[in-house]
Amino acid sequence: MVAQKAGGLRLRPPRNAVHPRAVRMWTVRAAVGYGLVALALAGLAAFVEGAGTLFAVLAFLTALAGACYAVVVPRWRYAVHRWEVTEDAVYTSSGWLWQQHRVAPMSRIQTVDTARGPFYQLFKLSAVTVTTASAMGPLRIDGLDEEFARELVDRLNRVTQATPGDAT
Repeated sequence: MVAQKAGGLRLRPPRNAVHPRAVRMWTVRAAVGYGLVALALAGLAAFVEGAGTLFAVLAFLTALAGACYAVVVPRWRYAVHRWEVTEDAVYTSSGWLWQQHRVAPMSRIQTVDTARGPFYQLFKLSAVTVTTASAMGPLRIDGLDEEFARELVDRLNRVTQATPGDAT
């Protein structure tokens, strides 16, 4: 547990996990990404004379690395990524090898946004981005249920508008 203070708030690990569907989304997204690269390399192996074996080996290694990544990283990410919103602040925790805990006081929040790419839409998930005046950049809560994310954004907008401060 970190005993630093940021804006008078205690920096601590947040309590909430993202939605369990996020694991499936991250797994499918990784499998599709690596699969497309492996497929392209396999295609090159079939059509490039003299380098077919090299491209076939690269396709196999890419597929193997992708399978390992798709099995390990989404579960690890789910175990590590946490978030929490209180009346005073937004807390996030992220990172795999280098853990990062962040807190954004409500008075410092400038904007709150959602993002829903194709994989998010397929799994009915959203990402919420909380932008502050911090040099560290925005806080991102990745993998929330889409309806819950809409409610969270509405709540954050209401609370930040009612919170005195200049958000700088």
